[in-house]
Amino acid sequence: MRKIQLTVMIWEEEGLYVSKCPEIEVSSCGNSPQEALDNIHEAITLYLDNARALDMMEEIELALRARHKFTSMIEVEA
Repeated sequence: MRKIQLTVMIWEEEGLYVSKCPEIEVSSCGNSPQEALDNIHEAITLYLDNARALDMMEEIELALRARHKFTSMIEVEA
């Protein structure tokens, strides 16, 4: 098994911290930023274990092996 780097975003929403991995569209939450990070780590691990078991890794391989990832914040009128 190899190590991969994925992006995780965490934000506060009505007293709960939501965590999301955009590359594989996995989400979780927690009562603190650290708990949200711990929970998304577990959710990603379970997702990848399931993808391996179902022989679906090839479908998500492009997102997993991207060498460069960029994040940005923009401001828009809402």
